[in-house]
Amino acid sequence: MYAARRSRLRERCEAAGSEAALVSGEANVRYLAGGAPAGAVLLLGPGPDVLVCGIDPFADVTGAGRPADDLGVLVLPSPEGDPAVAAAERAVEAGAGSLALEEHHLTVARHRAVRSVAPRARLEDLGTAVEQQRIVKDDEEISHLRIAAEITDQALGELLESILVGRTERHLALELERRLIDHGADAAAFPTSVGAGPNSGRAGHVPTDRRVEEGDFLSVCLGADYRGYRSEIARTFVIGSSPADWQIELYEQVFAAQRAGREALAPGAAYRDVDRAARVVLEAAGHGERVGPRIGHGVGLENDEDPRLAPSAMGKLDACVPVTVDPGVHLPGRGGVRIDDTLVVRPEADGGPELLTITTKELLAL
Repeated sequence: MYAARRSRLRERCEAAGSEAALVSGEANVRYLAGGAPAGAVLLLGPGPDVLVCGIDPFADVTGAGRPADDLGVLVLPSPEGDPAVAAAERAVEAGAGSLALEEHHLTVARHRAVRSVAPRARLEDLGTAVEQQRIVKDDEEISHLRIAAEITDQALGELLESILVGRTERHLALELERRLIDHGADAAAFPTSVGAGPNSGRAGHVPTDRRVEEGDFLSVCLGADYRGYRSEIARTFVIGSSPADWQIELYEQVFAAQRAGREALAPGAAYRDVDRAARVVLEAAGHGERVGPRIGHGVGLENDEDPRLAPSAMGKLDACVPVTVDPGVHLPGRGGVRIDDTLVVRPEADGGPELLTITTKELLAL
């Protein structure tokens, strides 16, 4: 599988006139090599594919995945120097006259260092070729995402059965992350966000010592990292009593927008059209200025990756692309609602989009 991924990238580089490629983005290296210590880079051609590591490549490194030397690449340590520079030197020694770099993953200083050891080689920008190749997921990747989503649902479900009034946002966030690990996650996919009362509904809210009170909206956003693949879910609840009329109204508006976005997911659908399907619902409800810059994004080895479901995004969805649909509205001083799911784009003949996060979206009073 990993050899096939590298072969596809190599063919793309050869078609563009590059004799070798140096991949330095951490998620990209893992995608192509199956696992690597932090800071490792991957050199494709000429000759055998080489994983250059800045530390002992055979050390037990948390999150490294399976040993790359078992997956068809030559593993070389470079403990005293920059692995990217060592890889560039090897490419030159092997006779490469051109080398494609992931310039968006290199600092200016690092790019200059590569140039210094390859003064006669033509350095080209590989761009986001690997990120684009990663958009469509294979069956194994989707299987990992399913498990990550199951873990996330389990952790959230257990929290909903506990007493919440009087506990702080920070305490609840820490408990959720502990429960993710208890259920088999390698780590939280991203910092867990818990917002109560006036903090609810804020995208990326950092938990505080604000305590949960009766009548609050409580919004929770979390995800699990399982074998490098990340899920994402957000739900909003009412605490301790029946929801107020304004809470019911706002929740129904955000839920309708999220449902419209989910229903727009299909192979061939334009990214911007998915965003528009959800956005128009909230604009019609008078929340146009409160909607975020995008309605969703891709997930995989990174929590926030291509494609972007945004008004200006170019491109169309393919089958087997996992994305989030995560609209939200925050009313300053009052609170708000976020609803977020991880789904896989499927054709209508296969049942339409596959919902991975299944925790109920009913407005529960906890």
